[in-house]
Amino acid sequence: MTAPKPSFPALSIADCTAFMTAKGQMFEMEEKSVLGVTMRTWKAAPPTLRELFEAGQLHASKDYIVLDDERVTYDAHRRAALAFAKRLMDEGVRKGDRVAIVMRNLPEWSAAFWATALIGAIATPLNAWWTGPELEYGMTDSGASILVADAERFERMREHLDACKDLRKVFVCRATTEISDPRVATLESVIGAPRNWGSLPAGTLPQVALDPDNDLTIFYTSGTTGKPKGAVGTHRNLISNIFNSISAQVRGFLRRGEIPPAPDPTLPQKVVLLSVPFFHATGCFAVMVPSMITGHRLVLQRRFDAEKALELIERERVTNFGGVPTIAWQILEHPRFKEFDTSSVEGVSYGGAPSAPELVKRIKEAFPKAQPGQGWGMTETSATAVSNTAEDYERKPTSCGVPAAVMDAKIVDGAGKTQPPNTVGELMVKGPIVVRGYWNKPQATAETFVDGWVKTGDLARIDEEGFVYIVDRAKDMLIRGGENIYCVEVENALYDHKAVMDAAVVGIPHKTLGEEPGAVVHLKPGMKASEEELRHHVAQKLAAFKVPVKIVFWPETLPRNANGKIMKKDLKDVFASRA
Repeated sequence: MTAPKPSFPALSIADCTAFMTAKGQMFEMEEKSVLGVTMRTWKAAPPTLRELFEAGQLHASKDYIVLDDERVTYDAHRRAALAFAKRLMDEGVRKGDRVAIVMRNLPEWSAAFWATALIGAIATPLNAWWTGPELEYGMTDSGASILVADAERFERMREHLDACKDLRKVFVCRATTEISDPRVATLESVIGAPRNWGSLPAGTLPQVALDPDNDLTIFYTSGTTGKPKGAVGTHRNLISNIFNSISAQVRGFLRRGEIPPAPDPTLPQKVVLLSVPFFHATGCFAVMVPSMITGHRLVLQRRFDAEKALELIERERVTNFGGVPTIAWQILEHPRFKEFDTSSVEGVSYGGAPSAPELVKRIKEAFPKAQPGQGWGMTETSATAVSNTAEDYERKPTSCGVPAAVMDAKIVDGAGKTQPPNTVGELMVKGPIVVRGYWNKPQATAETFVDGWVKTGDLARIDEEGFVYIVDRAKDMLIRGGENIYCVEVENALYDHKAVMDAAVVGIPHKTLGEEPGAVVHLKPGMKASEEELRHHVAQKLAAFKVPVKIVFWPETLPRNANGKIMKKDLKDVFASRA
């Protein structure tokens, strides 16, 4: 007869933290000065991504990346990454140089990322959905000297290359026609096609001195000025994020009164269906990079399709999927859901957008052995900063979770004064996952990062247990299916049309995407423009996901408050009445 399980929770959050971080434990902490800021860090964390890359050899024969009929093992990927690292160094790329990666989710994306990291250069992924002018901005702002792109993105950028003054060399993969440009080489001429990577030489690690606080990545996130800002991540940021995630899983076991099982290499390989882009912090920091430790198989989709996702779950025996809530919703509500074998699913996790509490229940019904989870984070926190998993998520489905042991979170009022529990104010977080600042933007850095704390711009509250609840976004931003859309950027594009006098962009609620952009526009006297014309105008300047799905024409100047700011809350009602 087995002893009955203790009632949940068996241990408080504080008791779990004390147990996990005790001296000699994997999650023991130590206080360090990191770039001039004193904070708690993970004592046992590897210093750089070089050590993570070496850990990948433990899974050498296992599949690392699967795309359609292409299967790349950890060993084959290692050979490709090392071969490309050598070529980058031969091209004169040195520590601190920026290497831009502009492609959809491909095995080549990962190889380029790891090659860049191993030589101490700064991986600079750009949004593959950006238009040519947006990509040009990312290249020139970062000062990237190397561009690694797939053929589709290269064609989008071809006419903008001359404007990228720091650019020296371009590597293009999967081109179907010859490119006659002396700056351009095919990536295949260096490392071959992914299915042949296993035949490349074993290679050797580049001899480059790396430090935990060396710059590693520049990931662009839009700001309220409308221009993207490059958040500069370090080796410590990414590795701390991995330890944060693993510690959250351990905390889940302890909360239910169980001892976490020891790693068992004989167990079947965990399989992750990755439907979010590598150029997102989630895809790169929370999935691709940690797999070097966990040995997970990453199954990629060219673009998310719910039925294709279900086929892959069945074929690859996927154990984990998610990314953003809309992905979970679309899979669950697909009319053919019950025709597929989804019994392998053990976890569904997401973040990046508001999530309805109903989703937790639906996941448990559809996947009986799955642990649902959600988290909150931002590019500035190297992906997930707080997480809510398993029974805690079922118990508090409106919370995004609690911070890891090395993290601090607080709520402040407009004057920066820390607020008591359950008081709404701006969320601020601090810890080793917070990036060091924005690339070449000292003013924006000073405004956002204060003594190691990042001002998130999100309105939230924290309860007595430490669980964080996002209430609203203080920033003028909406999130469509995990993609950040900063309203001022879209408004500026509308204002650029000759007929537009006044414009405001607001979020229209959407069941699966969370929200979509809608615009209210007042035209100049005597001028005309159709909804189709304005949408086409915006589409020429911005990525498709930023284009308003609906445009309402306002007969007069848009309503404003005493400070002259447009009252967007009132304008949202326009779309509600037209739903």
